[in-house]
Order: sequence, then C-alpha cells, then structure tokens
Amino acid sequence: MALREVTYLAVILRIVAAVVFGGILGLERGMKNRPAGLRTYMLVCVGACLIMLTNQYLYQVTSAGDPMRLGAQVVSGIGFLGAGTIFTSQRKIAGLTTAASLWNVACLGLMTGFGYYWMALMGSAVVMVVLLLLQKIVRVNTTKKVEVKFVHRVETLAFINSYFESQGIKILDIDFHVESRETEGNLYTKNYTLHLPANTSYTDVINH
Repeated sequence: MALREVTYLAVILRIVAAVVFGGILGLERGMKNRPAGLRTYMLVCVGACLIMLTNQYLYQVTSAGDPMRLGAQVVSGIGFLGAGTIFTSQRKIAGLTTAASLWNVACLGLMTGFGYYWMALMGSAVVMVVLLLLQKIVRVNTTKKVEVKFVHRVETLAFINSYFESQGIKILDIDFHVESRETEGNLYTKNYTLHLPANTSYTDVINH
C-alpha cells in the first residue's frame, strides 16, 4: 500500500507521469491534425489523475466512503468531451478514434493517480500500437472518396485518369458538377469513389 499512499512525493510523481502519458498519446493525435491534440490529452490525463488523488486522499484521511467513486464519474463523464470530437461530414462519421483514445487517456490518468504506474505504462504502449501500427498492418476499408475542383477541364482530367491508372486505383463511382461563372470560366467539381490497392495510401493520393 505504500505505493498508493498520497504523499507530497507521490502527488508530484503521479502528476508528472500523467503529463507524460497524456502527452505521448496527444502528440500522435496532434501530428495527424485531429480535433484533440497534445494539450487536450495532457489536460484530460492530468485532470483524471487529480480526481483520483483527491478521492484517494479523502478516503485516506477520513477512512469513509468509496475510494473509487469520483473515478467512476470521470469514466462516464469523459464521454461528453469525446462526443465533441465526433462529427459527420458527407454522411461519413469521423473522430471516433480520437474520442476512443480520449476515453483511454482518462483511464490512464486514473491509473496514474492511484499509483499504478506499470499498468499506465502498459496501457499507453498498447494504445500507441493500436494508433500507429494497426493502421499500417490492417487495411479495413480501401474504398475512399476524393473531391476535386478544377478549371482546366481537359488537362486536369487527363492528369487524374493517368495517375489513377498508373497506381492501379479503380474508379467505382463519379459525381460530376459544373458551376458557371461569368468572369473566371466554369468551375468543375468531380467526386470520385475509389478503390485503393493495398500498397497505396489515401494520404499519398490526396497529396499527389
């Protein structure tokens, strides 16, 4: 029980650990320009840690009540913050991974606040493996949508078709729209539904 006693040293160590664990996951999300990044993840993890420290200290001093009561409220309450990172665009739901990882980082904060450093370290490692490695190893959805707006119709279509053909990208569906403009000529919009080969990255297609 010495590890879980709330002392000045324990408070400092646990808060620093919460900053580190939250920062590791937040850095990965921030590098991918997700709605919640480095600071959000740090704050969530530290906040959960402080809640657990407070709950544990009150139980240690008064020896009354449930030492996990406030922690349980964090687990359920973090759902509201996670919901704020989920949005719908063109009938596609995005942000679920960020919401799930926010919930995980709150749990890591609770572990850290209670003094289970090794569990928090293992949890951080597992979440990082899921976020970084599984996306490269397991390709669940190879059907993607790309919207292209252009003015020079002939040249642009020739470039797009040539690129798709060279990469082995199959066009499953096309939605075409023309907007007439008085001074700048027509603005063409094409929405492609594509099937990407296993060795082709959606990000690379967009950048190209």
